[in-house]
Amino acid sequence: MTIILLKNARVVDGSQDTPTDPVDILIRDDLIAEVGNGLSEEADTVIDLAGKTVMPGLIDGHVHVIATMLDLGANADLPNSLVALRSANILKAMLMRGFTTVRDLGGADHGLVEALEEGAIVGPRLIICSKALSQTGGHTDYRGRFNRRSIEHYPDQLGALGRVCDGVNEVRRACREEIKGGAQFIKLMANGGVSSPTDPIANLGFSREELLAAVEEAENAQTYVAAHLYTDAAIRRAIECGVKSIEHGNLITPETAKLAKEHGAFVVPTNIVYDRLAKDGASLGLPPVSVAKIEDVRSAGFNALKVLQEVGVTMIYGTDLLGEMHEHQSEEFVLRGEHLPAVDVIRSATLDAAKALGYEGKLGAVTAGAFADLIVVNGNPLEDLSLLTGQGRHMPLIIKGGQIVKDQL
Repeated sequence: MTIILLKNARVVDGSQDTPTDPVDILIRDDLIAEVGNGLSEEADTVIDLAGKTVMPGLIDGHVHVIATMLDLGANADLPNSLVALRSANILKAMLMRGFTTVRDLGGADHGLVEALEEGAIVGPRLIICSKALSQTGGHTDYRGRFNRRSIEHYPDQLGALGRVCDGVNEVRRACREEIKGGAQFIKLMANGGVSSPTDPIANLGFSREELLAAVEEAENAQTYVAAHLYTDAAIRRAIECGVKSIEHGNLITPETAKLAKEHGAFVVPTNIVYDRLAKDGASLGLPPVSVAKIEDVRSAGFNALKVLQEVGVTMIYGTDLLGEMHEHQSEEFVLRGEHLPAVDVIRSATLDAAKALGYEGKLGAVTAGAFADLIVVNGNPLEDLSLLTGQGRHMPLIIKGGQIVKDQL
């Protein structure tokens, strides 16, 4: 048994707008055993954190760890071995930014999950949907308008974010295959997208019958459906069909936000990806047809934050970054902080994320029984969210599952 005792920790977890009074945190193996004052036990490691802030390990609810380049069509054709090795570097960098759990929304497979669990590679806990599902011409069909080449090989390509399926029977089979392969939830591309070439933002993806079939298959497997959604009409239709996780949600109206809350749905805004695509997309090789779509959703995303906040819809921290843009993962904190209170932004990456994703009390919290996923920050993020940026430069200590993975104290 490995025992770590952290002394004099002031905790920031998103539950209040000031740090707690100093407490001690006792870690046994991979769990937090006790939180309180004056704790004493024969520990392997004792660390005094006076003057520093302790936070739960951060959760990013929307990543693509296999998106090693911005051109997702080209990424899908890369050798699996190359994608896996590049993904290992992406995952390690995420952990070093303080993200101890990430939810992948298309592409990552159970092999990466196992590699992380057995320590073959270093990175966050990984929650996967495996391949996202798209209709022909939808948001993971990256063939150009005149490309009729078959993409039946996509399910076997680690670099492919999704697979194509048409009709209720194909959707059911795809859901079952992904769940069999280790998917922990189902992802649907139920609206047009920026990075795909033949689906304008306003296009709806899948029929109602196909959406309902996917929701039923997910519920049969004791899980839920997440859907890529921008327009209000697409969001409303998805909620009515039983989708629980609204990805992006940029064009949501107050009326549909109220519907989301009534149905227990949550939203994962991803503003940083549009900010970076607007600034760097063209220079990094994003096709002109995709560049032209960015402003359709970029500015609306900030208004959506306010709409969702006013209605009281649960929001989860998400980034959706691709290729060379992964390094901007933590900047979503600052973007959201320009429109929302810092405590709410932090909670979206801790307590709220854990609860929405089904890990309440296990992730995103500094409490007995939770996984010992903790980060130490120099300063108070409630006063300055930029302390969570900079590739972890303000985080001298990172612990994941009771193991110290970074120690610069």
